[in-house]
Order: sequence, then C-alpha cells, then structure tokens
Amino acid sequence: MNPLLDSLQPYPFEKLRALFKDVTPPSGLAHISFGIGEPKHPTPDLIRDAVIDSLGGLASYPATVGTPAVREAIAKWVTKRYGLPVDAATQVLPVSGSREALFALAQTVVDPKKNAQGEPAIVLCPNPFYQIYEGAALLAGAQPYFANSDPKRNFACDYSAVPEDVWARTQLLYVCSPGNPTGAVLTLDDWRELFELSDRHGFVIASDECYSEIYFDEARPPLGGLEAAHRLGRGFERLVMLSSLSKRSSVPGMRSGFVAGDASILKQFLLYRTYHGAALSTVYQAASIAAWSDETHVRENRAKYVQKFSTVTPMLADVLDVKLPDAAFYLWANVARTGLSDTEFAHRLYADYNVTVLPGSYLARTAHDTNPGRDFVRLALVAGVDECTEGAQRIVDFCRSLKR
Repeated sequence: MNPLLDSLQPYPFEKLRALFKDVTPPSGLAHISFGIGEPKHPTPDLIRDAVIDSLGGLASYPATVGTPAVREAIAKWVTKRYGLPVDAATQVLPVSGSREALFALAQTVVDPKKNAQGEPAIVLCPNPFYQIYEGAALLAGAQPYFANSDPKRNFACDYSAVPEDVWARTQLLYVCSPGNPTGAVLTLDDWRELFELSDRHGFVIASDECYSEIYFDEARPPLGGLEAAHRLGRGFERLVMLSSLSKRSSVPGMRSGFVAGDASILKQFLLYRTYHGAALSTVYQAASIAAWSDETHVRENRAKYVQKFSTVTPMLADVLDVKLPDAAFYLWANVARTGLSDTEFAHRLYADYNVTVLPGSYLARTAHDTNPGRDFVRLALVAGVDECTEGAQRIVDFCRSLKR
C-alpha cells in the first residue's frame, strides 16, 4: 500500500459520526441537518432537460479536454462574470467537479523531490480549510503548512506571519474565496500580496471559487482570482481558478466544474488528467452548457439564500456571536458565550434537539499553538427556508436552556 495514505486524517464527517455514536436524539423531533454543505434546492428544469436530451452521448467515450462547445460556454461565462477575456482552447478545462480537480492539481504541479536539505515541498493552505487541500498535499509527497485565519480581520489569513524559509519551499498555495467555512472574500489588496509572493517565490496559486455565485448583494459579486489579476494589469501566470456548478446551479450530483487560467499549467494538467481518466461525461458536458449559459436560475437560487440568511442570522445573533458572511451559504458561529466547547455544543444540540452542526475544530488543524476553528460551529443553510428557520429556532431554544 502507498504509505502516504497513513498520513491522511479522518474526514470531518467521520469525526462527527464518532461524536454522535452513542447519542439517541429525541424521537419527537425530525432531524434537521446544518452539517453538510450539499445544496438542497431543486435542480433547475433546464439542466434536467439537457441531461435527458443528451443521453445519446452515453454511447461515446468523453474526451478529457471536453468538447469545444462546453469550453466556449465556460469561457463566455468567465468573460461575462469577470469582465476579462479567456482563450477557450488553452485557458479553460472542464473537470468532474472542483473537488476532484483541486486534488489532482497538486499531483500535477508539486515536485515531490526533497531539496538539498532533505526537506519536502510545501503546500500552503488556509486554516480552517477544505480538507481536500491537505490530502492532496500529503499524497503528492508535500508537507502541508497552515496559515491561520484571524477572526479580528474578517478571518483573513495572516500571510505576513509565514516565515521566509516556508515561502521558499512552497510550490502550491490553495486559497478559498468565498471561504469555507467562514464566507470571507479576498480583497484586491489581499490578491496583490499573494501575487507579489508568487512572483518572488515561484509557487502556483489555486483559487477555489466554488461558492462565488452565492452572495447577498446583486450589485456586488465576490472578486475572483483571475479578475484580480486582470484589474492589477497582470496575466494569469502561475494562477488557476476552479469553479463548480454544484452550488451555483444546485446540481451536486453532476460533479461538473472547470479550471481556468495559466495555459502552461492547464496543458500539463490535461496531460495528467488524460492518464487519470477523470473526463466529464458528454451528457453532463451538454447539461453544463445549458447551466453556464443561463443566469436566471442562478439569481433565483441566490434569492432563496438571501431569504434564509435574512431570517436565520438575526435569530441566532440573539444567542450566539454570528453575523452575515461576505458570501457562500455557511454561518460561522462562535459558541463560546454558551460556556460549551464547539464539540460539546454540537453533541448536546444533537442529543437534545436533533439538530446537526459541524464543530469548527474539525475543519481546522492545530497550528502555531492554536486551532482557529475552536469555539466555532459551521451551519450550512442548504435546506428550505422553513426547515432552516425551524432549525434556527431549536438552536435558540437550546442556547436559552443552558442559562436556566
């Protein structure tokens, strides 16, 4: 067996199952889950219809590079969304969801050879973070390094605290904007800092933007990595962005997304993926064209999230330290005022009220003497507004019961 597999840590939901293994929640209350970030809004008819209409494509192997039509649809969407040109032939690649691509990218860009001092390459990640980043780094033979987020700075990572010798060994930097779990969005100044570091040290930036289309002000969509480069007068050197239809279009089961950016990286990424065998089905390529070409269903999807967040956030703010995030569909709530740790809070909430939330410490690592997820819980507001409101009310009741 590959010995690097032994370095992987349990996934957050495995830890959650272990936390709940001896718990029997109250039978009189239906279970409400804020735990998994899986969209529950109905899949738009235009995507379902496109799948049905293209089922004849099952008779053919899909090309890893995708059809010219799907690459063109993605390129047009990027241009319309971010106001910049991309070459559909060389700067866009459809993938089987951003999760698969985030993992595979590290296998492409990381050189596993150790340096002259016997030290492995570094893949730098935010903390808290999406655990795929860490697993991708470890299985590429690299060492993860975690840059802690700062709640006092809207959960921005403090990259100035990263030592110079760490930057010198860094080959890949994962960023997530809007962020999971905090919903924080990188500013243009943040991007300027990252680009300067990349220019100095030569590492690749992978910008995970799968939540980019879930936001609360139609006039202020989140800034993207390619857009930041364009605004700063740069090209896309050493920069790729990854996006997905799962959240934008409520089709997590389709596993459809794309990577765009530096053509030289995408050329090598295509080579890796050709051997990896992770081509997107032609059926889903056709459905993806329909999805990327329509914004009406996306605005309707956002409106549902706006309704939920505008209802739930003030309810929870009465009992927890929580506020509306910049974007994405998570509430990142500090539970310290309840007197419970994040794991105790999740355990007792499930045991007493049959509501699932994810402890923040499960979404982070202890780094630099702290776990920045500790004392927080993540709530994924993915269900309908009525279910989310009911779940929020149970949390309010639970928190108030602690004070009796």
